[in-house]
Amino acid sequence: MFLYKTHSPKKILMGCTLFFIALTTTGHTVHAADFVGSQQCSSCHQDQYQAWQGSHHDMSMRHAKPDAVLGDFDNASLTFEGKDNRFFKKAEQYWVNIEGPDGLFHDYKISYTFGYTPLQQYMVEFDDGRVQLIPFAWDSRSKADGGQRWFHLYPEFTDNHQEFYWTNTGQNWNYMCADCHSTNVDKNFDLPSNTYDTKFSEINVGCEACHGPASDHIDWNKNPDPTIEHAGFDRNLLKPVTNWLHKTDRTTLAPEAINNTQQTLVCAQCHSRHTQISNDDHVQTNEFGDRYLLSLIGSQLYYPDGQVYEEDFVYGSFLQSKMHRNGVTCSNCHDPHSAELTLPKETVCLQCHQASTYADTKHHHHPDNSSGAQCVNCHMPETTYMQIDSRRDHGWHIPRPDFARTLGTPDTCLSCHKDKDSAWSEGVTQQWQPMAELKQEKHFAPAFAAIDQGYQEAANALSHIAQNAQNAPIIRASALARMSQVSNQNTLIAIARAVKHNDSLVRIGAISGAGAVEGRERWPLLAPLLNDTVLAVRAEAAIALTPMWQELSAAQQSQLQPALDDYLAIQTFNEDRGFAHTNKGNVFAHQGKFQQAEQAYRNSIELEPTFVGSYLHSAELYRLQNNNEAGIKILKQGIQANPDDGSLAYSLGLAYIRNKQPQLAAQSLKQATLKSPSNANYFYVYSLSVEAISLTEAESSLQTAYKISSNPQHLFALCDLQIRHHSSEAQHCIAQLKQFAPENVIQQLQQRLILK
Repeated sequence: MFLYKTHSPKKILMGCTLFFIALTTTGHTVHAADFVGSQQCSSCHQDQYQAWQGSHHDMSMRHAKPDAVLGDFDNASLTFEGKDNRFFKKAEQYWVNIEGPDGLFHDYKISYTFGYTPLQQYMVEFDDGRVQLIPFAWDSRSKADGGQRWFHLYPEFTDNHQEFYWTNTGQNWNYMCADCHSTNVDKNFDLPSNTYDTKFSEINVGCEACHGPASDHIDWNKNPDPTIEHAGFDRNLLKPVTNWLHKTDRTTLAPEAINNTQQTLVCAQCHSRHTQISNDDHVQTNEFGDRYLLSLIGSQLYYPDGQVYEEDFVYGSFLQSKMHRNGVTCSNCHDPHSAELTLPKETVCLQCHQASTYADTKHHHHPDNSSGAQCVNCHMPETTYMQIDSRRDHGWHIPRPDFARTLGTPDTCLSCHKDKDSAWSEGVTQQWQPMAELKQEKHFAPAFAAIDQGYQEAANALSHIAQNAQNAPIIRASALARMSQVSNQNTLIAIARAVKHNDSLVRIGAISGAGAVEGRERWPLLAPLLNDTVLAVRAEAAIALTPMWQELSAAQQSQLQPALDDYLAIQTFNEDRGFAHTNKGNVFAHQGKFQQAEQAYRNSIELEPTFVGSYLHSAELYRLQNNNEAGIKILKQGIQANPDDGSLAYSLGLAYIRNKQPQLAAQSLKQATLKSPSNANYFYVYSLSVEAISLTEAESSLQTAYKISSNPQHLFALCDLQIRHHSSEAQHCIAQLKQFAPENVIQQLQQRLILK
């Protein structure tokens, strides 16, 4: 894995509140031009400036003043869990009286507003420079729509041990939000004092957030020189396609040519799910990976068919689409200054898709002018985040009720037909258009779903997906990344080809997939990428090879070190978060520098006690040094700081097993199953630990493990347990296993049953 990253809660993300990484001064690119402020643009670009005013970009962040605050601070109150929270004013200032991390209520001054519709959030600035989002938001919709009210945005995060508690790192603006909600941000985190002095050129998303610093443009405007490109700016924000052609054999317009522009890269810097890895200008290099590491189409964020699950902020969905591959960009549909659609949503698609074909009942099979006749309702379904914020999927997927029925993906038809099921919608769509043509495309969804559920047999399908040039690069990269769970000759060939691919995202996917490749084979595969021109690729390759450090020759270590330095620089860039120090500790541990590793893990724990990985890796370091008692101590400390985390209890159980304390091991492993009731492996290991103590408990845990995972290995373990203990259920278990296991395995079990 490249980096430890925080995991966001389901269905509640906003474009900054969770997961976006802010800028730091480390590695800051020095620009020849200076930032001058949006006000300087208004005199010459009045129409654009007026369109921008009041937009989401303009209102992304503001000082808490009357022209920005929408919420009711006129001594309003909200009762939550039996406790009153108050919103009031002191002179011209806005204040809240809410519960703090000490469990007591305090008055906090609101310094900033965040967004404006359909909700507005509010932020408190603390003495150490941290800016934190309070847990209550204002529903800015109309009363008729249920708005004009205060509500608790994160009712599941009310414990100060949780990462997303309002004063903890999950709700920290400096790291999470500033990069995308303000212009030209310097995070200015100081590790020794653990403080921020964050600065920005403009508090909101101004003109220069997209166009870049404008001083050279202003100078150019005084004496226009047609030989200077882009009027003094260093970015090309034009549309990639300037001329769309009608072709008799097509029902959509075709691009005459697709030119290289940087518009999508500029929008993607905020409208994407990513981890920031540097302050370099990715627009100038035309490589997203020089500044950010994009999240791939994995099960934590997306359904196996690519539909968005957690908020992906558009870019990851858009990269999957045929629109992107055919030269469509953001401003083909959205005005870049107001962010509104350029045309009504009923007609925006008909710019390229011929109305005679697509705005016809023969295509959409719904009454004209109905909601079902609108393209977006079938091809851009909405998901609601933050309780009231509906966002559309920008992958423009073809509805597949068959996937919904077999793979559990969302069925777009049921968004309207709530009284039906996917069997019904599959039957209806089959009548409209036989599925044979779609099924011939060999969609990636079944293979992704199979691998995500642990079925190794899908390895060959992944190899085909990764090498199929008809698939979008992000899909190919995501198929490659899943190869870390499986490995055969075909996946090895796919990875070997992918590391040479011209798309950096595909190369990154190949590095992730190489995690399943044996160390000796991994080096020749990935070593060439240590000199890759893209930062994310070099760093990914470095950390994928670092576990082999002790086996490498001096020459190989020397070859690895520069890229590893890049990786370590990324951790320094993000040193205000625990994961960065833990990542450093892992590098030191691989290099045998145990004291430095221990210090790095300690730094992580002190900086961010809610980051679980630091305790787990610290305990593993102690295990390597045969200091099991120290490992047990650090895991107990981790459980105290993160009482709801199952992985810490699980690791503590394993530590007790190594320490020959079976009773304590069983107790800890039991806690792991209670805290992580969907983790089949925890139930499996718990059953092994408790078998000598309670056969009933062991059998029940194996049954639960199999019920969760559908893994035949868990069913085999259950049959084995029942045979060994003469259970009357053993024969039934073997009968169940018959549909999965080879005949010789079944025969052996039957023979053992007879002998018993």
